[in-house]
Amino acid sequence: MSTPDTTTLLAQLRAVLALTNTEIQVAETRIAQARTEAVRRELSENADNARARAEAIETAIRDLGSVPEVVGPFLGRAAAAVKAMAEQAQPFDEALLGDLALEHQLLDRARYIKALATAAHLRKVVALADRLITAHSATVDWLTTVLAEDALGGPAALRRTPLQAATGTAVKLFNLPVFWSTRGLDRALDTVRATPPALGGLLAQGARAGDVAVKTLSASRDAALETAEQVTRREGADTAADALRSIRTSTGVLEPHELPVADYDELNVSQAVAEVKELTDPADIRAIVAYEEAHKNRHGVVSAAQTRLAAIAQEVAGLI
Repeated sequence: MSTPDTTTLLAQLRAVLALTNTEIQVAETRIAQARTEAVRRELSENADNARARAEAIETAIRDLGSVPEVVGPFLGRAAAAVKAMAEQAQPFDEALLGDLALEHQLLDRARYIKALATAAHLRKVVALADRLITAHSATVDWLTTVLAEDALGGPAALRRTPLQAATGTAVKLFNLPVFWSTRGLDRALDTVRATPPALGGLLAQGARAGDVAVKTLSASRDAALETAEQVTRREGADTAADALRSIRTSTGVLEPHELPVADYDELNVSQAVAEVKELTDPADIRAIVAYEEAHKNRHGVVSAAQTRLAAIAQEVAGLI
């Protein structure tokens, strides 16, 4: 049997190694954005598993009589660092779509490697390709779920950075249609001007969806936001009122009677988790998470809510 030509296979293995080094750095960057400890552990494990895959790819390259590029890991880290900086000027969903594109490229190249290795009768490389296909398929599904969570209004498994939140809010405001009358707009603005402190400062804080603890908000600011919501809705500005309600929900400043679970403040962790598992509306889950994070901050409840939303997101995305 003649020696198989492995030139193309080696080129693909080197390309996947470089992309894997980028993937490692991206995973480490995302750890700081994890919403729950469970997600943080999962991302840490993903980074460790990616390092193990990189070592396996290096071994395969050596077994084929070549040498991995020494600068590969450094280039991967540099590429990921540039990606992370660029993402700070992007909306959250665009950053996730960039991660998803990276994983799709890794998945497609792994499938190509399997075909090349199969043709060359290299069973060890075929097994490595299967391992890569399994890993990247799982990551593609996970990122697709996070995107679906975000599309449903969150809370997503990953938190936005403050700049991502601000950028996303600016995009939404730019594209937001205005359905209210001039009179209604004037009345709403008069209310905002008359209610100290400035509502603009509160809205800026509220843009960081889910990240603002209620302790940072004074009672006067809570009242200002609630009053503005009532006035805009009374004036027929439902779109603006809904936006204000969304900010109140995301910052956890809803009143207990406004929550989707009756007598929520009286429930212990087990009872709260049981109620969360019965919720079917992402908006209701979002309200519970924000309220919980702003008040008792019981990690078991937050994790249960995140898991429940993930299940809904997977169903919407067609993953289950």
